[in-house]
Amino acid sequence: MTRVGVVTFPGSLDDVDARRAVRLAGAEPVALWHGDHDLQGVDAVVLPGGFSYGDYLRCGAIARFAPVMTEVVSAASSGLPVLGICNGFQILCESHLLPGALIRNDHRTFICRDQVLRVENASTAWTVDYEQGQELTIPLKNGEGGFVADAKTIARLEGEGRVVFRYVGTNPNGSIADIAGITNERGNVVGLMPHPEHAVEDLCGPGTDGLGFFTSALRSVLV
Repeated sequence: MTRVGVVTFPGSLDDVDARRAVRLAGAEPVALWHGDHDLQGVDAVVLPGGFSYGDYLRCGAIARFAPVMTEVVSAASSGLPVLGICNGFQILCESHLLPGALIRNDHRTFICRDQVLRVENASTAWTVDYEQGQELTIPLKNGEGGFVADAKTIARLEGEGRVVFRYVGTNPNGSIADIAGITNERGNVVGLMPHPEHAVEDLCGPGTDGLGFFTSALRSVLV
């Protein structure tokens, strides 16, 4: 069975939800601790949402130096699928696995809503079960979710097809070009601000649009 590790940092809030999503997708969730020096042979890793280390300094700035991140960075560089959700996206940027940064929402308030996203790249390790142009409804909750980067980086992301998701309708946090999620050059590392782990079953949330992230990872590691 495919094994997907979910890292818990001090201040993580959605690690249990992410493990549940992994289980519903048909994989075995593996709990990883921020102080671990071993990824336990997992086939993919999820960095969940929350407030790692209390968001001191900058969101994700301290988590970037957690022992487990040394292993995640090394494994991601070798092709391991890694998904960063919300705070996990911030950690990926701080770790330089993804470019750019996430800053305080332009309206300076925390936002929590069901957000429509458009799939811009359906060929990453975390999106192959979606279709290009497909629209998803995924819960969003953040106070520092505005994606920013210099003009050269934005042009490169756009030109290389590395923008994975865009906000549809209202831009909830002021992200440049409505960017909600991006990927690295190889397509194995994806970060996004909305929370797909909160949209994996009809009983809770807006539906099951988020389940495809986790089934995509399963399919990718089996190729």
